[in-house]
Amino acid sequence: MTERSAVPPEETGGTSRNDSRQATGRPISRKSLLKAAVAASAVPLVVGGGAALARDAGRAGTTPLALTPSCDDGDDPTPEQMEGPYFKPNSPLRSSLVTSSTPGVPLTVSGYVFGRACKPVSGVLLDFWQADTNGAYDMAGFAFRGHQFTGADGSFSLTTIVPGLYPGRTRHIHVKAQAPGRPVLTTQLYFPGEPRNATDAIFDPALLMNVRSAGSGREGTFDFVLDVAQQPDPTDPPTVPPTDPPGGSWAAGTTYRAGDRVTYGGGSYRCLQGHKAIVGWEPPLVPALWERG
Repeated sequence: MTERSAVPPEETGGTSRNDSRQATGRPISRKSLLKAAVAASAVPLVVGGGAALARDAGRAGTTPLALTPSCDDGDDPTPEQMEGPYFKPNSPLRSSLVTSSTPGVPLTVSGYVFGRACKPVSGVLLDFWQADTNGAYDMAGFAFRGHQFTGADGSFSLTTIVPGLYPGRTRHIHVKAQAPGRPVLTTQLYFPGEPRNATDAIFDPALLMNVRSAGSGREGTFDFVLDVAQQPDPTDPPTVPPTDPPGGSWAAGTTYRAGDRVTYGGGSYRCLQGHKAIVGWEPPLVPALWERG
């Protein structure tokens, strides 16, 4: 039986161990300043146009989205946040939390998990839980709860719905991330343009997803950066770009590495970050992944 519980102080901005550490222990970095600079700007819930990643600086002539932690300069692992009162262990192994009859606005959340040297981390446990479309958590069963593991390329994909609102909080999705043999990162993912973002004491613009329309639903993207030590590649990015495009013409389903060159629409592009290409991530649309030239 699904129940809606009263929200305790720790879920509405009360003092907690994680909140204190987040407020006082996270160093100020270049990305943190950029996030703070745009956090107060009005950002639409749905970002139109191409499939941009949350770390993109936005399109020309528009206010940029708040940057999420990303592997562009090796700093700022994804910030941790409180677990809250609604976590339950032993969630089912599944990447979809819905059926064809589940009420709510369909949502997919996808992205990658990286370590400190911007290399993907495979086998990372990602445990998601959230409220239903009415803002209620299932405390009797495992509705809207499930865990999965990142693939060999560090990727993940979650099929769910846009969570509902409940008193004291903005719209959010909870997640625990654990690389093999490493500590658990507990955090939350947020939606841009939500009015309650400005009044939620827990909200952190560093944890904003990038969200766009997808038919009758939504698509969100977010890349996690875990505090996992990695050795950077000595030629990542390559000091001398190759003269010939080893990737040939860009094609969905192809796995590209940083430094690979492709052609698309008559132009030449260099890959900035390793990823597996999907439709909607064509080079001109995703400046975080491809650089023209």
